[in-house]
Amino acid sequence: MNKKQEANYDVVIIGAGLSGIGAAYHLQDKCPDKSYTVLEGRAAMGGTWDLFKYPGIRSDSDMYTLGFSFNPWENPKAIADGPSILQYIKETAKKFGIDKKIQYQHKVIDANWSSETQSWTLQIAPNEEVEYESIECKFLFTCCGYYNYQQGYQPKFPNSESFAGMLIHPQAWDTSLDYTNKKVVIIGSGATAVTLVPEMAKKASHVTMLQRSPTYIMSAPSEDKMANFLMRILPSKLAHAIVKWKNVLIGLLFYKVSRRWPDFVRKLLQRSVKKNLGDKYLDKDFSPKYNPWDQRLCLIPDSDLFNAIKEDKAEIVTDTIQQFTSSGILLDSGKELAADIVVSATGLQVQLLGGMQLKVDGQIVNTKDLHCYRGVMFGGLPNFAIAVGYTNASWTLKCDLNCHFVTRVLNHMTKHKYVSCIPRFDSSVFETESLLDFDAGYIQRAGDILPKQGSKAPWKVYQNYVRDTFSLKYSPVSDTYLEYK
Repeated sequence: MNKKQEANYDVVIIGAGLSGIGAAYHLQDKCPDKSYTVLEGRAAMGGTWDLFKYPGIRSDSDMYTLGFSFNPWENPKAIADGPSILQYIKETAKKFGIDKKIQYQHKVIDANWSSETQSWTLQIAPNEEVEYESIECKFLFTCCGYYNYQQGYQPKFPNSESFAGMLIHPQAWDTSLDYTNKKVVIIGSGATAVTLVPEMAKKASHVTMLQRSPTYIMSAPSEDKMANFLMRILPSKLAHAIVKWKNVLIGLLFYKVSRRWPDFVRKLLQRSVKKNLGDKYLDKDFSPKYNPWDQRLCLIPDSDLFNAIKEDKAEIVTDTIQQFTSSGILLDSGKELAADIVVSATGLQVQLLGGMQLKVDGQIVNTKDLHCYRGVMFGGLPNFAIAVGYTNASWTLKCDLNCHFVTRVLNHMTKHKYVSCIPRFDSSVFETESLLDFDAGYIQRAGDILPKQGSKAPWKVYQNYVRDTFSLKYSPVSDTYLEYK
């Protein structure tokens, strides 16, 4: 195919996952005069929900907050499985014509802002499916998620090459893998591990969750009775909005109480686990060293993990790995876990902006030197926005608000005939702080690439949906630190 040199759009959205489809909807709904396209580096839409194929994959947030506000979730399952979420994303894209705007296998590897032309030029990775070598746009909206889609985090385990069984990472799951009547060890204690254990226990002879340290775990019903009742008697958008705000406020209250009275919440969570497990409860397996919400809480539907443990189909072992053996894992306590399959549910590798290189007038931008403005834009970057979700609530809640803010900025620019919008961080007014007060391993490993935040608004990222709703949806889009030209 002979490549054309360049295509031009008002707005380019990068990523066709939950946030990218949401961004596309808001853009065409609120800025109908703007031309746009969605560039997706992979061959299919859906992002996380298309990439991950491991058994039992599901949301760890309720679908009334994770789903789209403009296309209510109508499935009775509040905690939904991955295939259902993927189908919902596809149906939403088709319903609003967004599927026709997506260009697949268009991975952006370089984005350069030109002050001369007041536009971004995006270099696309060479590919037979790519029609244009580069794409130009006036505004760039990245909805790429926060992790490396090519590879998960895989620590080096001593002597792992001697293991005669299969060692697999959930991000690279082999869907042909038959684990029927196999002994399975899952290394990890996060959301992926607690999802895998009860699902694999249905077929495996036994599943062991090997954790270096415990995680806070809470069970919730897989169906929301109030939501299902309201969906029967009210218009779906109204019912969805009521349940969303109910869940947002309950979640925000629980988070605030957790931070204010961590010992109380710790005991509450441990008491709930003990009630579920009875004599199977061991304090060392459910007593994290950190406070609730220093890391993300693991939500399990209908006590499925606890039920698998009570039925002796699964167990939790809290210990550290000395080395792999040919038949399993030798622990520092001297105990050996026999295994046919070891699943390394050891987390993600953080990757910002889909791995593309950012430049302004040809000068490379180091993301760790940037300051985040309202959690949407970056200081010094013109006509650039991101959609990134919360650490303490559903991903889509914050992404949706970011979309509202971006469309309001675009309309403000059109109304006043501005061509650029640049946040300006003032170090004489604001102190610099770490972007996230969050102790998860994947965040700690990404300290050298994560942007910073300021000490107060509008440069502070508050992780608070109510506060962000006023800031991003209703407050003015012009202030001292947002420069329009």
